[in-house]
Amino acid sequence: MHTAPQLLELWLTTREIQQQSPHTLLAYQRDVSDFLGFCEQKQLALINLESSDLREYVAHKVAQQSLSSNSVQRLLSAIRQFMKWAVEGQYLQNNPAADFQLKRQPRALPGMMDIETVNQILDQAAPSEPKEHMLWQRDKAMLEVLYSSGLRLAELQNLKIKDIDFNRQLLRITGKGNKTRIVPFGSKAKDSLQQWLKIYTMFNRNLQPDSAVFISQRGGALSARQIENRVKYQAQRAGVNVDLHPHLLRHCFASHLLSNSGDLRAVQEMLGHTNLTTTQIYTHLDFDRLAQVYDQAHPRAQQHK
Repeated sequence: MHTAPQLLELWLTTREIQQQSPHTLLAYQRDVSDFLGFCEQKQLALINLESSDLREYVAHKVAQQSLSSNSVQRLLSAIRQFMKWAVEGQYLQNNPAADFQLKRQPRALPGMMDIETVNQILDQAAPSEPKEHMLWQRDKAMLEVLYSSGLRLAELQNLKIKDIDFNRQLLRITGKGNKTRIVPFGSKAKDSLQQWLKIYTMFNRNLQPDSAVFISQRGGALSARQIENRVKYQAQRAGVNVDLHPHLLRHCFASHLLSNSGDLRAVQEMLGHTNLTTTQIYTHLDFDRLAQVYDQAHPRAQQHK
């Protein structure tokens, strides 16, 4: 018979084998250990747990730490997954967390820029000063790829030369959980990437298939903070009053693509979302288009003349 801490260690080992990120594993360990500590304090055996015990735990955490709804949902997600694994492994007979739900708060919609604003940033004039001109060519390639393919910051940072297929205009992306996906990139992104790679060796002479695509003046891969700062800087240089960051360009990619295509599944695939519900947030961003589609398509929306 395994103790609760032993079950937790077994579960974490299983998730590690499944290539769960170290950051996520630490969060799981912290959250489930906290719950198991509560059970031990209350002298509650895992095999006897009921949903009322889970409700008591949540109430205790909210009162003790004033947790937000999102933090509570994260806690419950970890506990739910742990206990589901324990039931599937026949360590437990039932999972009281399976049907336990809190009312989820409405998710905040991401910020957005219209296409004209994005174009103002991407199509701004290049600097005349030689050094700044080279940095602009690199930054423009980053901006074009972020908007063209909807990459996360870490995905852009980790992009390698070998990941670019210029003939088919495809990128091989390694995303969350070490999952790989293939995403297209547009002609403007292709042109910008090619222009940047022409001067790449002026930053680093050792251009290899495993080399990072985006590097600093010293030749090393750009850090996440450096990428964020350059993205913000180029928005300011374009005279755009927007706090631009890589994730905002990802939001714009998803919203603009969905607005013009209506293909939620394709957008989900390109964003690398595991669940379609994550992608569905973007269906709420274009009310004007929804109203237009409704007016044109619904049989009782059209006015009689």
